[in-house]
Amino acid sequence: MAYKHILVERSDEGFATLILNRPDRLNTLSIGLRQEMAQAVDALEADAAVRVLILTGAGRAFTAGLDLDEWAAPEVVAAGAYEHDAVAALLRFSGPLIGAINGIAVTGGLEIALACDLLIASTEARFADTHVQVGLLPGWGGSVRLAERVGLNRAKELALTGRFLGAEEAAAWGMVNHVVVPDRLRFEAEAIARQMLMGVPDALVAYKRLLDNGARLSFAEALRMERAASLAMNTPVGRSEIDARLARLRERKV
Repeated sequence: MAYKHILVERSDEGFATLILNRPDRLNTLSIGLRQEMAQAVDALEADAAVRVLILTGAGRAFTAGLDLDEWAAPEVVAAGAYEHDAVAALLRFSGPLIGAINGIAVTGGLEIALACDLLIASTEARFADTHVQVGLLPGWGGSVRLAERVGLNRAKELALTGRFLGAEEAAAWGMVNHVVVPDRLRFEAEAIARQMLMGVPDALVAYKRLLDNGARLSFAEALRMERAASLAMNTPVGRSEIDARLARLRERKV
């Protein structure tokens, strides 16, 4: 499918890359872009050949957030933020989502970055939450995920000052997994995708879901959920796949 505001690149290795493609507007999240993003994510989720998704931006920005020109449209509430929720669209992809943050990720752009399962940042990446500066509050889960990712005190510093956080500091705070030079960004993201693709497909999705759900439960509840999920995977079909994988591993060691 041809898109106007995004690009989708599929690899025959099992991953795809979704590129926000409004570089002249710092990849701002227009309604049109968010609609295309939702369509693309749904198509990729439906494609069994795509098991890992990489998200990045074209040009010098990841995304500068919502398109402010659309705030002036009288028939649109909050630039369509609630009707066209970019984070909700991304979360419909059940496999791992890798954010390759190539430049600034501001406000709504930060919310999208935080929705990724892990982040690889260019040394040119910068993060900021400027909701307070314009008199708004997050609506895509940003306040919750920011506190989860960096801790409450650091989340308050970023949210209440609106200051920019550089890539290295973001890594030190635990927001970013790895920082690389710009030319290595896509390479590193794809290398991690390939490592993930070595896993059993169903287990890849199930483990991501287990980690996400368990993080929001008490320790005891998370343990009970883990045991139930583990038993659910241990079916005759699952055992057959496990036995085959173990046999291949034993052969490699011989």
